[in-house]
Amino acid sequence: MKKTLTQFLLFLIGLAFCFAIQKFGILAPSIVLIIQYVGIYVIFALGINLINGYLGIFSLAHAGIMAIGAYAASLFSMYLFKQAWMFPLSLALGGTISVLIGFLVALPSFTVKGDYLAIITLGFSLIIRSILQNLDIVGGPRGLRPIPKYTNLMWVYCCMIFAIIVVRRLINSKYGRSMLAIREDPIASELMTVNIRRTKLVAFSVSAFLIGISGALISHLLSYTNPNSYSYSTIVDGLVMVYLGGMGSITGSFIGAAMWQILVQTLRSVGTWRWIIGGLLLILVMVFVPKGIFGDRELSLSGIQDFFVALRKKVPSKNKKKTYHE
Repeated sequence: MKKTLTQFLLFLIGLAFCFAIQKFGILAPSIVLIIQYVGIYVIFALGINLINGYLGIFSLAHAGIMAIGAYAASLFSMYLFKQAWMFPLSLALGGTISVLIGFLVALPSFTVKGDYLAIITLGFSLIIRSILQNLDIVGGPRGLRPIPKYTNLMWVYCCMIFAIIVVRRLINSKYGRSMLAIREDPIASELMTVNIRRTKLVAFSVSAFLIGISGALISHLLSYTNPNSYSYSTIVDGLVMVYLGGMGSITGSFIGAAMWQILVQTLRSVGTWRWIIGGLLLILVMVFVPKGIFGDRELSLSGIQDFFVALRKKVPSKNKKKTYHE
């Protein structure tokens, strides 16, 4: 109970801080924009990590699912939920439609695996992009605009906390334990009565919902969206953030998304060199930390406290007398 109350108070403090930044302009707009990008892509990375990290399936469907969430939520905001207070409905419905389409990705995972599944999910992303480019009702290659600019720092913060709570609860549930078992040994987990089909459906559904929400937030932040926003670069960005921060780690998703987005956004002035610098960073991490910065590990308040306690024990006390031996 005490831990829950502490977490709730921390959430309120963070929300109040976001409100102050938004209301009084404490930070420069460019910095606020980068913070919003980081929060949105944390949600995106968490959705990818559920499948690629916790479930152990190499999926490349995240660009297509993000596009579905972005377009669906944008259409709802443009033609149905035109008031700002209705924005949560657009987010929820965008995520729900992403889940429904995401079932098309989940079904092949029951019959194929490895490189075959990667090819199928890559094809799914390319098909979604091609459909959007040739569908005049959603703007075709021009995309959708103007989308109401409803996304702000407070919405990004609330959605990010929601995503973290959802992933954490899922991983600590029986489905989370089943996901980890499937990742380690699918055959053994099936022999131990793990329902692989149901577990994959739950994992893909939650993943698609979170990725769809991230797409909805980014489209309502930029006030436009088009099919080119969900190309190969989106697929690569998602994988880089997850592998950089660490597979199978909520903290890793946060760190990976933060590092990559800060790097990409702050190095825009150097043009294509930012991708070279980012690539070198990823190579160094993969060479020296193959599992990523926080692979299979989490950062918690108790962990931070234990770290400082251990550090204090290592530092010699000033009261201890020094002894010298000739």
